[in-house]
Amino acid sequence: MARRSSNDPKKSDQKDLLRKVYFPYVGLVYIPALANLTVSLGLISLALSKVDKRASFHCGTLWSWLLCRLNFTKVDVVGRGNADPKQSYIIMSNHQSYFDILAFYGHWGRQFRWVMKKELRKVPVLGTACDEMGHIYIDRSNRERAIASLREAQEKLEPGVSVMIFPVGSRSPDGRLGEFKKGGFVMAQQMGLPILPVSISGASDVLPEGTLQAFPGKIRITIHEPIDTTKYEEENRPELMDEVREVIASGLTEWE
Repeated sequence: MARRSSNDPKKSDQKDLLRKVYFPYVGLVYIPALANLTVSLGLISLALSKVDKRASFHCGTLWSWLLCRLNFTKVDVVGRGNADPKQSYIIMSNHQSYFDILAFYGHWGRQFRWVMKKELRKVPVLGTACDEMGHIYIDRSNRERAIASLREAQEKLEPGVSVMIFPVGSRSPDGRLGEFKKGGFVMAQQMGLPILPVSISGASDVLPEGTLQAFPGKIRITIHEPIDTTKYEEENRPELMDEVREVIASGLTEWE
């Protein structure tokens, strides 16, 4: 299990012991609750999506918020005022853990659509519900198809609805900030939308990559000032990517 290193072996051993003590709760309470909430709220979302996708979106907010609370995870959002609720953004964040998704979805409170790997479409109820809500599936194994899917997504956006992308692609194996892929930046420049950098810190402590051993904790979400993509030409895209990465890194711990 990949975890951050500690200068205090005693504290690390204590945390490992606490995880083992907490794990029966995860297996007996948390995972069954996750399954039940996914099915029940997924079905409600499917029904609502036939009438109003914006309303169905909030089923996902409730689902995520409840799962954070059931794991005794506190989420703080800092800098919310940096984002205009009437403006559409390409939201970009680091990606440490599945809990990034729960923390942001459950506490952002504004309309956005996820960019998700196509494999998630096969998840019973959840995959169909996300599709109906307007979330965007892409084939990460095929760059041309992925970009085509992002272009199609442009037509689904209404004023004030943003797109959420993890520019690193997959979750970080150790919780640290990885290198960025350019697909989301292509989309932002082509649409002329500002990028809203977001830093999510602490999620890898709550649920490390490669394990189901969730643990109570605290996640901090920092919303940075938007970055104007119209300042950059296509040939300057690497500079835009570097700027966004530096801003996201500024909201993380030195280890992250």
